[in-house]
Amino acid sequence: MVSASACAGQVGAVLPLLLVLFDLLGEGVECGINAEVEKQLEMGKKLLAAGQLADALSHFHAAIEGDSDNYIAYYRRATVYLAMGKSKAAIRDLSKVVELKQDFTSARLQRGHLLLKQGKFDEAEDDFKSVLKSNPSDNEEKEARSQLTKSDELQRLRSQALSLYRQEDYTTAISRLDGILEVCVWDAELRELRAECYIKEGEPGKAISDLKAATKLKNDNTEAFYKISTIYYQLGDHELSLSEVRECLKLDQDHKLCFSHYKQVKKLNKQIESAEELIREGRYTDAINKYESVMKTEPKVPIYTLRAKERICHCFSKNEQAAEAIKVCTEVLLLEPANVNALKDRAEAYLLEDQYEEAIQDYETAQANSENDQQIREGLERAQRMLKQSQKRDYYKILGIKRNARKQEIIKAYRKLASQWHPDNFQNEEEKKKAEKKFIDIAAAKEVLTDPEMRRKFDAGEDPLDAESQQGGGNPFHRTWNTWQGFNPFSSGGPFKFKFHFN
Repeated sequence: MVSASACAGQVGAVLPLLLVLFDLLGEGVECGINAEVEKQLEMGKKLLAAGQLADALSHFHAAIEGDSDNYIAYYRRATVYLAMGKSKAAIRDLSKVVELKQDFTSARLQRGHLLLKQGKFDEAEDDFKSVLKSNPSDNEEKEARSQLTKSDELQRLRSQALSLYRQEDYTTAISRLDGILEVCVWDAELRELRAECYIKEGEPGKAISDLKAATKLKNDNTEAFYKISTIYYQLGDHELSLSEVRECLKLDQDHKLCFSHYKQVKKLNKQIESAEELIREGRYTDAINKYESVMKTEPKVPIYTLRAKERICHCFSKNEQAAEAIKVCTEVLLLEPANVNALKDRAEAYLLEDQYEEAIQDYETAQANSENDQQIREGLERAQRMLKQSQKRDYYKILGIKRNARKQEIIKAYRKLASQWHPDNFQNEEEKKKAEKKFIDIAAAKEVLTDPEMRRKFDAGEDPLDAESQQGGGNPFHRTWNTWQGFNPFSSGGPFKFKFHFN
């Protein structure tokens, strides 16, 4: 036979009535249990000890069907209900036990415990007082008196909490309610009261757990579902808000507040989902327009404007609209200086604008708030290389173009500058040497920026024509004026002897 302590260990410490459960073996004869009922009870007891609650429950159901006046069957089924967290069903069975055997003090004590957890002080006290009148054992008498004292103290705390709430002293009221709810864990009204105190104190997030408990403790609690949904909405979690308000409408599809809120959340949620899909598709301009619609749909809750701007900042950065990205990202960072996403996106926009030191500063701030982010680490290293590179030779600046310039723009800029600075245009020896150097830089810029691989290396902070950037010995890309003599800036490549002639 499994001991009482082993059973309690498997089913859980929340079941003190298990301690008396297996002392009832001799009660079977007194109840007149027939063989089949006795078999069902024995099987149920073994399964309960093994923690197989659903199977144990089915056997106790069968026992009660076989003998509806068997108080042991009800008592054991109450044990299973408690283990499954079904306190209301457990109380019903314990009440049936007391009805069938009024001097069963263990059942009265257990029911009193459960009623106390529900905050039903008067009913709990009736049970504890009945125990004292029924010739209890010393332990039962001690327990009943202890619970009566506890009940008096809890009622005193409840009166204080209600008074403090009416006086708008919500902090102290929460303190009193904390003490009560350590015992009265199933009191829906007290949980809702504490939730309301948290809301009044400006800490709605702390109210959620109490309200969720209240939805389970009180049937058809549409008010709690509505409050949870509105709290999530105010906190910026539109998806959870939508989920909770749907629970409200499942209970009452005509609930006016829930239906009105549902329409608003559903519209906002759809817009945000659509915007995120556009971002995944790389359609950043469309995504920006969609997030601007989000801000118009919900202008009263600041978190949605902030999150929308954060995503617009990201879209501008990805779309290489550097000035716009910097402006919007900065608006976000004024409100959330440690917003890692905005810092990364602004850093990338700064790089497009050749503001390397600013980009490094943003990446360093982001890294301080997210040390293990590989993207930040790589971005910081790239920004540092680009800063170092900018202090040498910047091919984009040489051609006077932006970093996101297309190949056609690069070639156009190159042709204009090459025709302007070709050494054949200069007669003075000093000017010719200056022009030669300028022309070499222009031609080198064109070579690097029109070659996808070389441009990728340069954008990553490595100069493919700089000996210091190359591995090993000499620089295979080194260029001199002799290299470029006879080079036609208007062709796709190859030697070509020419002179410029002007009318």
